[in-house]
Amino acid sequence: MTETAKKKPIGIKALLECGVHFGHQKKRWNPKMKKYIYMQRGGVHIIDLIQTLECMKKGFGFIADLVNQGKTVLFVGTKKQAREIIEREARRCGMPFVNARWLGGTFSNFSTIQKSIDRLDRLEKRKASEEYEKLTKKERVLLEKQLDKLLLNLQGLRALKRLPDVVFVVDTNRDYIAVDEAVRMGIPIVALVDSNSDPEKITYPIPSNDDAIKALNLIISALADCILESKPKGQVVIPVIPQSKPLEEVVVESKILEELVEQQDSGEEPIV
Repeated sequence: MTETAKKKPIGIKALLECGVHFGHQKKRWNPKMKKYIYMQRGGVHIIDLIQTLECMKKGFGFIADLVNQGKTVLFVGTKKQAREIIEREARRCGMPFVNARWLGGTFSNFSTIQKSIDRLDRLEKRKASEEYEKLTKKERVLLEKQLDKLLLNLQGLRALKRLPDVVFVVDTNRDYIAVDEAVRMGIPIVALVDSNSDPEKITYPIPSNDDAIKALNLIISALADCILESKPKGQVVIPVIPQSKPLEEVVVESKILEELVEQQDSGEEPIV
């Protein structure tokens, strides 16, 4: 049995422990997120985790089906909290990623990005060749500076030979250009949407805290597990605990969520 197969599916308790339910202060919210807000506490919006689970099932299920057909998922997360997680999990499941800066035109002018990647390959070959030893100190510094800049922005895209089939975005406000380009090019988007986000452009929005490192680590690593288990000849596994009752019945019983929130809200500052 593989490591990913041994992992337990995600439930409400795990989401709570990682602070997925904490949104932003009420004054910063986007009214379009109203349907995903469970309550307000201390001026901070609390996200409805029942809906988070349901949206994860839909979004991850969509990605799993595509991956099972051999399709490609592009991970996008350029905010500081997400950079290391995005790179680690994307590499783990063998998918391309952007975690430093979204280059305008990555989708809409993909041929130019490919030329930059080709240039990166040439510079690396040049550095590894005997020619590098013959360069002056100034020429070496210039070459390495160009190489470092290209690596920073393009290292995660090197294996991307065509436009991705779906994009996973951590913060739709920060990486709004990536979202706009994906919409313009007709590429489906699965994304985390915090209480200050606009879910309308997102194909499969997942209401969640998009700032807390624990929350990001939980959801992104679960997505990577899902991708690993869903690759061709593998079983499609969505690492989310399925609800045995209709969603309407579960929402009626969501006092459990309120009690758990109260346990979390014992005087500590929310992770926003």
